[in-house]
Amino acid sequence: MTFLAVPHNTHYPLPTKAWAKGACMVIFIFCLAGESIAQDDLPLLDLDTPVRLNFSGSWEKDFTRSDNWEDELNRVMRMRQEQAAAQVAGIRPLSRPRVSIGNINLNSSRSRSNFVNLARVAEYISRQTTMEIIQNRNEVRVERKGEAPLICGMETGPTPTFSSPHGSEFCGWNRLQLIFEITLPEQLYITHQFSVSANGSSLQLITSIQNGDGIPFNLRQTYNKYEAPPEEYNCIQTISRGRVCSQRTPLD
Repeated sequence: MTFLAVPHNTHYPLPTKAWAKGACMVIFIFCLAGESIAQDDLPLLDLDTPVRLNFSGSWEKDFTRSDNWEDELNRVMRMRQEQAAAQVAGIRPLSRPRVSIGNINLNSSRSRSNFVNLARVAEYISRQTTMEIIQNRNEVRVERKGEAPLICGMETGPTPTFSSPHGSEFCGWNRLQLIFEITLPEQLYITHQFSVSANGSSLQLITSIQNGDGIPFNLRQTYNKYEAPPEEYNCIQTISRGRVCSQRTPLD
């Protein structure tokens, strides 16, 4: 076997600037082509249909950050009365008819009683201290003890969930908020509006009750995510003692 001896003082020519520039251009073109292919493989982001936040988990009511229905009722009634008094004193002459806001005459005891009834309904349907939300790529399901579950798909636009002579329900997404609108006989409207914090640790539920085109009563409830106990335990969230759990009986 013959080896070719290379002198130690042999020098090979270095690449010229033109050659180096051409090589860089080739590499750059290949990089752009690879990036284009990678981008083509990625799903397009539709800004009109934003990604849904994750509502799933076990949630317990935070009483310190939730509305008390009686306090909220008194606040709304006081605000309406102040607005009515300001209108009478500064805008409307005393000879004009009594002041009404919406279809509620603030000087009418019957209208005030109807508004109180709306507040009581809001308090009743928001009585749950805990709830469970199950969510996947197709739907979100809100489980509330003693109530029918609220179920909605992930598609955009209002979606009818049920309709009968006793009422109807629609659900839908307002950007990142989940909304259920329920219509009951005698023009009674119930709206549930869910929103969750970006880190997924806090959930807010605004329940609105409205009769016809009158003033709606809004009740804001805040829930915190928690680790649900095993199924053999029955737990409730209380104002004074926090979460109280007891072992289930066979009849629970």
